[in-house]
Amino acid sequence: MAYPPEFKYTKEHEWLAVDGATGTIGITDYAQNSLGDIVFVELPKVGAQLVAGKTFGTVESVKAVSDLFAPASGTVTEVNDGLTTSPEKVNSDPHSAWMVKITLANPAEVDALLSAADYEKFIADEQ
Repeated sequence: MAYPPEFKYTKEHEWLAVDGATGTIGITDYAQNSLGDIVFVELPKVGAQLVAGKTFGTVESVKAVSDLFAPASGTVTEVNDGLTTSPEKVNSDPHSAWMVKITLANPAEVDALLSAADYEKFIADEQ
């Protein structure tokens, strides 16, 4: 699967789409593929403060429970409640099945994230 070039990526396999001061966060195709069938997603509540590099939730699959790491700091403004009842959407379309939206606290943090090309190189080296 091609990684959207407009997204930024972390080495923990989250993606971040930036639109002005809003950041939308999800997990990559590589992450969902590694996890297998996702059966549960635990996400923070609206108003929660995320800190770049710190955990903000978990994804549970038939194989394991994995932490979600914030690619950038900010305040949660929206949570994808649809994942509560249909967590498998992350498997079927990981780059559309966003998890949370945040107001970015420090937009400069985005510059430290990987581009799509850098992320693809990173996962190729990891395999």
